[in-house]
Amino acid sequence: MGVLASINGPDDLRALSPDQLDGLAKEIREFLIDSVCRTGGHLGPNLGVVELTIALHRVFESPRDTIVFDVGHQTYVHKLLTGRHDFSKLKKQGGLSGYASRAESEHDVMENSHASTSLSWADGIAKAHRLRGERERHTVAVIGDGALTGGMAWEALNNIAVDKDLPLVIVVNDNERSYAPTTGGLADHLATLRTTKGYERFLAWGRNRLNRTPVLGPAVYDTLHGMKKGLKDIVAPQGMFEDLGLKYLGPVDGHDEQAVESALRKARAYGGPVLVHVLTQKGRGYAPAEHDEADQFHAVGVINPETGLPFEAGGRIWTDEFNDEMCAIGAEREDVVALTAAMLIPVGLDGFAARYPDRVFDVGIAEQHATTMAAGLAFGGLHPVVAVYSTFLNRAFDQLLMDCALHHAGVTFVLDRAGVTGSDGPSHNGMWDMTLTSVVPGLRLAAPRDGRQVRRLLREAIDVDDAPTVLRFPKGDVADPIDAVATHGSVDVLHPAARDEVDLLVVGVGSMAQVGVAVAEKLEAQGLSVAGVDPRWVLPVSEDLVQLAAGAGAVAVIEDNLVSGGIGSAVTQALRAAGLSQPVHCHGIPKRFLSHASRSQVLDEVGLTPDAIATSLTRALTPPVS
Repeated sequence: MGVLASINGPDDLRALSPDQLDGLAKEIREFLIDSVCRTGGHLGPNLGVVELTIALHRVFESPRDTIVFDVGHQTYVHKLLTGRHDFSKLKKQGGLSGYASRAESEHDVMENSHASTSLSWADGIAKAHRLRGERERHTVAVIGDGALTGGMAWEALNNIAVDKDLPLVIVVNDNERSYAPTTGGLADHLATLRTTKGYERFLAWGRNRLNRTPVLGPAVYDTLHGMKKGLKDIVAPQGMFEDLGLKYLGPVDGHDEQAVESALRKARAYGGPVLVHVLTQKGRGYAPAEHDEADQFHAVGVINPETGLPFEAGGRIWTDEFNDEMCAIGAEREDVVALTAAMLIPVGLDGFAARYPDRVFDVGIAEQHATTMAAGLAFGGLHPVVAVYSTFLNRAFDQLLMDCALHHAGVTFVLDRAGVTGSDGPSHNGMWDMTLTSVVPGLRLAAPRDGRQVRRLLREAIDVDDAPTVLRFPKGDVADPIDAVATHGSVDVLHPAARDEVDLLVVGVGSMAQVGVAVAEKLEAQGLSVAGVDPRWVLPVSEDLVQLAAGAGAVAVIEDNLVSGGIGSAVTQALRAAGLSQPVHCHGIPKRFLSHASRSQVLDEVGLTPDAIATSLTRALTPPVS
């Protein structure tokens, strides 16, 4: 690997001569393309920050100086420069995380992997250093232009800007994209800064011309230079940041390592908060990524590095079912609109947007705003569908509760990547949504077991106009259809009991319905009479499910959500409220953060497999031997 092989930490990097850095950058890109194409991961963002990350580690002395990366999907170069060269198991069990990880390195700080939080982290870290008398330590926050669309970033900026001697450097990695192109007023402003050099050209002209004029020339130039704030607002509107009280440097070519270093050294020496605006290209140096209009290979699976194409055609995923049904609904109902938080393609709204562009609102990475805006759209007579990853609904809980539920707003939330997602690690598992939404008055939540149910339940959800509804489904290939053998009101019976006397009612929630059927079959083979059902609508617990439970000796609930406060807990409460005393055995995700691994490995680890659940239930249902 040439120079890269000799880099075991930032000290080795700082020992290199400037002439060696271009070669190092080329090696890093070659390494990333070769490695990430083999494992899958975030390729485009990391190809775009090679020179920027090199410059950061040459100017600042991590870990004494703290570098905080927003989200963390652009930390692969950082990992390499801090001595982590084994990418063979990236995002796999026992391998490197796809994000920053404190367990991996003292150079990693923030590992929550949710956007727009780095500035608040950095503000706190910088102030902690100062209070402890460690004024020589610097703090750097690296945030993308997409993450700046999040409201939390602006809350932090509002506080950082008034602290004039805080040694904090904010690096805006501006590649005009989050997943897809960044939208909104901030994006327009940054675009103006990228394309406007009038201020610099004007001052250069003034300096050259006026300094040649005897007596009056220098004085006039000094006057003009003193008027720089007004001039900037006219010919190059950096003023938005400087109006906040932030020193602004840039724009800087993010692929000119020496230019980035120079800007960072100036920022480091300034002594107060400085914003360094760095222009980068997502997917830099890899033609398939550079030419990919959708997301410039933001995240890829295993692909052929020569072509950028997958070796095998992907199967149909849960998101495809939602995508297609939204398009069908859009043709039938003009009142249905959609909202996304900078993730149009990942959440499956690209098809709807192509057909009905005026009915889709991309609000940037601003789930709180999307949720309250949806309440307003509902008040205005529309039915909004807010599509986000399950883990990101956490960020908008207050708005869901107070703006949607309190106002009886007919808003449908579609939660992709619900349950265990696996390889993206603890911050991306969608294991909280049913626990959170279970406390919201009036909210109704559906969990489809297969693609047909995604379509059916989506239509049922958007017919609700007096309360928020939630539809949640997992990541990955969609489950094979599971036909109901009977129905009991709103509940689908998937596995009938062998006898009229039912020993156990197994309730499989959503994608766990298939596991529930397998558990019922295993227990039935042991001589038990077991019924397996899918309630479809799991919140609130239906009277139909309570009636079925009343005829069973015990109930088992299987869900890929926190076992604490989840559907099992809700079923228990519903049975007790109905005066029923049957034991309820709850099988879900334990209350802890789960390390990255494949979905199947995580489910096995937490005991959400047919064998583990059947064994546990056999023990629970077998009377003790006296």
